[in-house]
Amino acid sequence: MKNKERYVFLECTECRNRNYTTGKRVRAEYKLEKKKYCRFCRGHKVHKEKKV
Repeated sequence: MKNKERYVFLECTECRNRNYTTGKRVRAEYKLEKKKYCRFCRGHKVHKEKKV
């Protein structure tokens, strides 16, 4: 990973499991929010960013 990026977890908003990791720019002021598949909920749910 490049120096200007950092890892963040994507956490399911319903079951609170951290299912995915992704890179994000260090200076970005927004919070990531993506709709991804959660294997614990067995469906596509909104995942929000949490710090490592």
